Amino acid sequence: MKHITCYLDFISPYAYLAFEQLPQALMGHSYSVSYQPILFAALLKHYGQLGPAEIASKRAWTYRQVQWLAQRQGTELQLPATHPFNPLALLRLALACPVQGQPNRYVCETIFHHVWRGGADATDATRLQALQRQLAPARDPASAAVKAELTAHTDEAIAQGLFGVPTFLVDDKLFWGLDALPMLRDYLAGDAWFASGQWEGASAVGSGMVRRPA
Repeated sequence: MKHITCYLDFISPYAYLAFEQLPQALMGHSYSVSYQPILFAALLKHYGQLGPAEIASKRAWTYRQVQWLAQRQGTELQLPATHPFNPLALLRLALACPVQGQPNRYVCETIFHHVWRGGADATDATRLQALQRQLAPARDPASAAVKAELTAHTDEAIAQGLFGVPTFLVDDKLFWGLDALPMLRDYLAGDAWFASGQWEGASAVGSGMVRRPA
């Protein structure tokens, strides 16, 4: 049985859609899964990139596409009142729920629904307080230990080569994005393509041009 680590940030609508789709996408396969919240903004900073919602035309396209994708896969989704937003309180809450280890699916689902259902402000103080009461975390989300844990998990993700969310880690392979779920399913099924050398060969392609920041 393969183990999947699902790296996510609640700010990402694609992470939400992939989270909702994962059980159906992998139906019939034997696997275990753990959920690892990380700070997507730290990945962007590490690679010197802007997020999709920080580029005006891409922002509008992203919101159009995720709403279309949601209705296509049968997932309820309403855009939050403001986006992007600071997800730190939500990420720390998720990590604080277990005494140790990673949050379970119920915790992640509850926080995703807080953000992506109802169209409210994900960072509204009253709503955050109600969410914390509902989840009843075992630790203080604002504690230094929880904050350090989020930083450590994010740093570990970067060291493993993650550049976006959602990302699914299986064995030594990273599958990035909602649209990678069929590829992940094929890997779990033992598809011969993964033993053909093409996975490894992709990283050996030479770069003909490297752009430098202005």
